[in-house]
Amino acid sequence: MTDVNLNEEPLPTPPEELLKRLDKLGVSYDLYHHEAVFTVAESEKVDAQIPGTHCRNMFLRDKKKQMFLVTLANETEVDLKEMEGLLECKRLSFGSPDRLWTYLGVRPGSVCPFAVINDTEQEVPLILDEWMMNQKRVNYHPLLNTMTVGLAPEDLLKFLTDIKHPHKILTLA
Repeated sequence: MTDVNLNEEPLPTPPEELLKRLDKLGVSYDLYHHEAVFTVAESEKVDAQIPGTHCRNMFLRDKKKQMFLVTLANETEVDLKEMEGLLECKRLSFGSPDRLWTYLGVRPGSVCPFAVINDTEQEVPLILDEWMMNQKRVNYHPLLNTMTVGLAPEDLLKFLTDIKHPHKILTLA
């Protein structure tokens, strides 16, 4: 693991590069700039100004150090014990900031499904909430928690297909 100050390291994929990639794919999105938010509770004020389903992300690891990125609607209630059964693993816990940086290239508060662009070895499977993926519009940070991108779930899938990253859509609630 790294021992560097994560706040001083440049992002491996800056938001501007991600947005250019979405543009190249023909993805339609709206970009919103706002103050930095680190938790679902902090983001409520920002979210009230942005249409669509607001989402959260959990960077998890199990006892064998297998990692998972779970992206779900803020409304979706989950139990880590139940999720262990869905993911066929044992003892899920949250991954450390260093591990998050090493594998997904983002800092705490900026975790998002787009971060798998930095998972070049495909070591972190992405798990998507089925309810979230059935909404018309979903909102995520574009690798930095001072911005939010709103787009259709099928456009997120277009991005994941383009980067050839493994993902599953599961019923999490």
